[in-house]
Amino acid sequence: MIEAPIFHVNGDDPEAVCYVAGLALEFRQKFQRDVVVDMVCYRRYGHNESDEPAFTQPILYREIAAHPSPSAILSAKLIAEGTITAVESAAIQAEYTAALEDALARARKKQERQIDDVKRFEGSTAVFQQAYFFAPVATAVPPALIEQCAGGLTRVPSGFKLNPKIKRFIETRAQAFKEGGPVDWSFGEALAFGTLLLEGTPVRLSGQDSERGTFSQRHAAIYEIDTRERFVPLGHLDKKQAEFCLYNSSLSEAGVLGFDYGYSLDYPQMLCLWEAQFGDFANGAQTIIDQFIVSSESKWQRVSGMVLLLPHGYEGQGPEHSSARLERFLQLCAEGNLQVCNLTTPAQYFHALRRQMRRDFRKPLVVMSPKSLLRHPAATSRLDEFTSGHFQEILDDPTRVGTESGSEPAGAAPPPAERLILCSGKVYYDLVDYREKNQITDAVIVRIEQLYPLHRTRLGELGDKYDGATLVWCQEESQNMGAWSFIASHLEHVFGRKAFYAGRDASASPAVGHLARHRYEQAALVRAAFGI
Repeated sequence: MIEAPIFHVNGDDPEAVCYVAGLALEFRQKFQRDVVVDMVCYRRYGHNESDEPAFTQPILYREIAAHPSPSAILSAKLIAEGTITAVESAAIQAEYTAALEDALARARKKQERQIDDVKRFEGSTAVFQQAYFFAPVATAVPPALIEQCAGGLTRVPSGFKLNPKIKRFIETRAQAFKEGGPVDWSFGEALAFGTLLLEGTPVRLSGQDSERGTFSQRHAAIYEIDTRERFVPLGHLDKKQAEFCLYNSSLSEAGVLGFDYGYSLDYPQMLCLWEAQFGDFANGAQTIIDQFIVSSESKWQRVSGMVLLLPHGYEGQGPEHSSARLERFLQLCAEGNLQVCNLTTPAQYFHALRRQMRRDFRKPLVVMSPKSLLRHPAATSRLDEFTSGHFQEILDDPTRVGTESGSEPAGAAPPPAERLILCSGKVYYDLVDYREKNQITDAVIVRIEQLYPLHRTRLGELGDKYDGATLVWCQEESQNMGAWSFIASHLEHVFGRKAFYAGRDASASPAVGHLARHRYEQAALVRAAFGI
């Protein structure tokens, strides 16, 4: 079934177990293939301290109780062979028992130490602090660094024959850099990775199709068409750059994310990312998310900067490829334990990734990453948005501020805002498109790019700015999903009034399975946001 050799070995024969383990390791190293060791053994005690397996297995556990332990079997064999004496056997057991007792004493002593609110973790200058803060972080980079990064991303070895589509992909990036934009989502991501690498920060990305990208958007690894020689541009930006680790992983979400979470603990100087092929694939990793990532600080007193990229968005692809279950992550948020973002521009994504490594603390980051926005002509950024500015948790309507950096609008002042529509993620572009086509001028659309921790102060400022406007929350997801259940009480507290809901009705399934029905629902929720 798994196309791998399986070695079956008796757990009562420790020498055979050691031999088979060595043989399996040698096989793996020599042939670079999986191998399984099936140790046939038994459980002497119950699965916890209070368990009594004899309650349900009395005959079996009478036999087990009478059966000598593997150490006793091995000791008797070695004594009979004359390899060791009974005195030496007892001394070995006493030495091992003493080592265990010493380890236990040291562990208890370590636990007794007071855990400070602020602590430094080994090998990193980042500070762990319980209090999350919204102070802007310097994530913009000099134009020269962008130029060096873009040059490396669009350079291939001499004589390297490219697939024609990959050739156009690289040429498009080169043209976008030359003209100062537009920079699409994958190019923005590559610039974030590349600038971090050039600054000495290593990057690790794993996932089920992360080299190419599930939607053929990334192409972080490219292949020569005749020899299939592999080339990773981000690994060849500069001789002095940090290491870029790129892996296509198996469809074993819990195992892979668990491994990468451990990587983020032991190597906090590295940007560690795990990408689900589709956002709902995180279902298979829910144990790691629940037990370790969201509770890392509170439960384990360990900090992690792990990044989860979960493709999310309703494009009529049915229930299995629509929702990254945003509501589940928001339900897990408390005490500043997690960052949950649903971003709308490549520049925002760029600054969010760089912020992850440039702050003096670490927090896991969950990104509802896009699908259709990967190639949406409006979901792009100019190069100057990477060389200036910073991540913004909430984006005001650009028609009311002129630009997203906050300058005043040109020309005549727009009419007073009669309707304030708040949203997050992809639905923003549907709302803008409807507003433009219908020439609606009194509706303001504000994006909440980071849902948690929610920047309530900034939200309050926008509440004052658009005081009196009808408040609406618009989302693509069903009413019992998405951000609505989380955000509704926050909006009421900040704005002093309840928000109207514009979105799909509650449903058991994340999405409908029929494209025409999806389009009907999408059009209806957008109209509802404008009160039509």
